[in-house]
Amino acid sequence: MASERQIHVGGVPVGGGAPVAVQTMTKTETANVAATMAQIRRVAEAGADIVRCAVPREQDVEALRTIVRESPIPVIADIHFNHTLALKALDAGAHCVRINPGNIGGPDKVAEVIAKAKEKGTPIRVGVNSGSLPKHLRELEYTNPVEALVTAAVETVELMERLDFTNFKVSMKSTSVPNTIASNRLLAERIPYPLHLGVTEAGTKWSGSLKSAVGLGTLLADGIGDTIRISLSTFHAEEEVKVAWEILKALKLRERGPVLIACPTCGRLQFDMDSVVAEVERRLQAYDDPIEVSVLGCAVNGIGEARHADFGITGAKDMGMIYSKGEPLKKVPTERLVDELFAEIDRYYAAGRKVVRDERAAAEAAAWLAAEEDATAMTPERLAALEAEKAREEADAAAERTPIDEAVSPVEGRRFTRA
Repeated sequence: MASERQIHVGGVPVGGGAPVAVQTMTKTETANVAATMAQIRRVAEAGADIVRCAVPREQDVEALRTIVRESPIPVIADIHFNHTLALKALDAGAHCVRINPGNIGGPDKVAEVIAKAKEKGTPIRVGVNSGSLPKHLRELEYTNPVEALVTAAVETVELMERLDFTNFKVSMKSTSVPNTIASNRLLAERIPYPLHLGVTEAGTKWSGSLKSAVGLGTLLADGIGDTIRISLSTFHAEEEVKVAWEILKALKLRERGPVLIACPTCGRLQFDMDSVVAEVERRLQAYDDPIEVSVLGCAVNGIGEARHADFGITGAKDMGMIYSKGEPLKKVPTERLVDELFAEIDRYYAAGRKVVRDERAAAEAAAWLAAEEDATAMTPERLAALEAEKAREEADAAAERTPIDEAVSPVEGRRFTRA
């Protein structure tokens, strides 16, 4: 269930039905303003809505003033251990401050931060982490880690409410995907505030992306979560942003840039599809529109399995075909498939998002497809046709049956119906 409450991190709405916001965190020393700003610009270009910067030292707070002023997207100050840094980050203009109830120093220090946040009109993120729970919950963490996470979050939420402060969001992160899912499901039932999702310390780009997709994708598919961050072991924060967007696009929660469909390949493949897919993916990065493009290796199945794609290519050994919305456009030599695909895409945009069709070329492509067809291949179209034919045969057979003549029936007079 989506959160009822909404807050604003800078100009970005979070919760209350707003689109799921994409966050990341800079990998640089915040005090290095040039390096930090360069990374922020890269993540903003990649699609980050919000960026978080670590503020563990006084010099980071000083740098934060410049970063907040120059950043193209809202900046969150990430604070651990030292609540005075949170106070200074608020004075420096941070659009949001993250505090960890497990190490910020207790209710009195949280109250100081909240008082300053109220004064500034700045939201707070309550960031509960399985690796740094409050001391009184650490034993519970061993026996029931999910309950420990939820208890830490709820206790801080109750403290915020006692302080008459509702301008906050909550995150509960664990290195365990099942624990992350279970705890956020429980918390979503208990509080109305926005939830920030993440699997903490998820791992490398490969394993971390998979864990994040499973954990965050499960919650988002349930309608839980208002903003997300992918935590990967990489110095390139924009990679986290790209993964976040792929998760949101896969769930149809947001659109940004092209969608690439590519088949897994099989024994029917007759051309170098790996290279073709990589080249198409690289060249699609130049397009901002959410166009859907398919690259499929089977000359027969391909066009049916990606009928919804705006544009696609499918090929055989020496020749391939370009199509749009399941209809052939042209056949081309395999080595020119990618160039001709993008020529058609560019022609589409030049014509005002209208497919430009050469009927002669389309007819040649359709004839080539028919010649390539494998009569034994069970395409979606052929399966549908077979099912329809079977249904017609059964209907015809039923119509031809001779009605029962009651007068000559051996059970005349003994027929009955069930109530």
